[in-house]
Amino acid sequence: MAAPSSSSTCSGVMERCIRERVPPLLTDLYQFTMAYAYWRAGRHDEHAVFELFFRDDPFGGGFSLFAGVHDCLLFLRSFRFTDEDVEFLRSVMPPDTDPAFFQFLRCLNCSGVTLHSVPEGTVVFARVPLMEVAGPLAVVQLLETSLLCLVNYASLVCTNAARFRLAAGPKRKLLEMGLRRAQGPDGGLTASRYTHIGGFDLTSNVQAAFLFGIPVAGTMAHSYVTSFTSLEEVWPQTLSAVNGEHNPVDIISLTKGWLSRVCDLLGAEPGKIHEGELAAFLSYAIAYPQNFLPVIDSYSVGCSGILNFCAVALVLCELGYRPVGVRLDSGDLCKQSLDVHRVFRLCSEQFSIPAFDSLIIVGTNNISEESLAEVNSKENAISVVGVGTHLVTCTKQPSLGCVYKLVEVRGRPRMKVSEDPEKSTVPGRKAVYRLIDPEGHPFLDVVCLAVESPPEAGLPLSCYPLGCNHTALSVTPARVTCLRQEVFSKGQVTQPLCSTAETRAKVQRSLQTLHPRHKRLQKPDSYTVALSQKLHNMVKEIQKGSSNNTNFLLAN
Repeated sequence: MAAPSSSSTCSGVMERCIRERVPPLLTDLYQFTMAYAYWRAGRHDEHAVFELFFRDDPFGGGFSLFAGVHDCLLFLRSFRFTDEDVEFLRSVMPPDTDPAFFQFLRCLNCSGVTLHSVPEGTVVFARVPLMEVAGPLAVVQLLETSLLCLVNYASLVCTNAARFRLAAGPKRKLLEMGLRRAQGPDGGLTASRYTHIGGFDLTSNVQAAFLFGIPVAGTMAHSYVTSFTSLEEVWPQTLSAVNGEHNPVDIISLTKGWLSRVCDLLGAEPGKIHEGELAAFLSYAIAYPQNFLPVIDSYSVGCSGILNFCAVALVLCELGYRPVGVRLDSGDLCKQSLDVHRVFRLCSEQFSIPAFDSLIIVGTNNISEESLAEVNSKENAISVVGVGTHLVTCTKQPSLGCVYKLVEVRGRPRMKVSEDPEKSTVPGRKAVYRLIDPEGHPFLDVVCLAVESPPEAGLPLSCYPLGCNHTALSVTPARVTCLRQEVFSKGQVTQPLCSTAETRAKVQRSLQTLHPRHKRLQKPDSYTVALSQKLHNMVKEIQKGSSNNTNFLLAN
């Protein structure tokens, strides 16, 4: 395992990485055509407010984790167009675009933008406005696609990781190993970073370890094992004791002796042992005697892999080293882990080698959330579970579906009134409060108008749960917290940027406060999100005005 890089190094590298990964051109063309139309009409500097939220909790679950805020802040801080950007836009936008617009773009930045956001790593719920982006209309319009891109997948894969952690339980270590299955290099890096934040302990991704300080782990693949055919390929064939006090020993002869004793102990047939596998294990153990953790199912776990491992591991113990364990990558992982653990225990007892009591077993075999929950429900001896495809590709749900909607222009509320009620938006600038019960569990998020007084602990509050057919609910919180805070203003980040480790700890604290009924992986209870009385009334008034056609020109 490599040591994580320093926080200062990570910060500088990440800032450069954001400028390269998310330049202002990483957006949809229609953002520029709308910005031009605003500019052409003289509306580009009108003060506007957008909100970012998602409509349904992912994976059929009861919660999500909000992630990607850190990158959003770095993106806003570095947002500006280069001459090259502007010249490219000039070549792809309609030819009748006024040339002065491109000079306007060249001078654009986020100095007039203010961002209020739920802190990164917070447990959040559907329909809650997670970000409020306020500023000049043209600028905040141009930010839409990039901000959505930065939070959608980050939040989704972070939530997926948290669900895997809940399925695994708190003690079993989890290794993310999905880089080769990820949607491209950026998807792989994002997955490694946010699965660690969501609860995974380790990654196989070396670049993610460098950038984000995540502990990195890995030893060998089946290809390494199958590349060997004979003990003659082992070189060098000697190994010194860990204290270096004696001459190097003939490790092949020593291993053959231990292999014979292991076969006698287990009643195994020496003729079924694969020599190439033993050669691979020996070669790796000579290279890394303190990090010996081979995959043992290239041929047969019971007839070859476990025998070869024990022989080599016993040699290492005799020379003062501590082997780490084994990896299983096929078959019934629970049953095989118990069989392997039994062999470890027999060797420990028979040969008086206490190190065999602490050997770990890593399980990796196309693990999904369901199969991990099944592993956790059965008797097994698996210490670490490695997860790849189902984690990083989020196979149960490919997108979180975050949206970015206009809620105010020139101080006036704006609302999308849709034939599909799910697609209607909630107008106006808002504040969001989380209500906490006497046991410390959040039980309701209430969305209020920004000008309203906040709810108070111990006082009853009348509100209207979303999706409950306009029925009022009266609640009395034991404690109230304001969910959003200002994080960006006047071109500067206004809150300290958290490290990956700090955000990871915040996730665990946030999840611990959530009631178990909302954390259930199957059929969780729905968390209540409600509108305040005043906001509810404003929504009804706007909907009524829309149905009466008050916002339309009627031809008479």
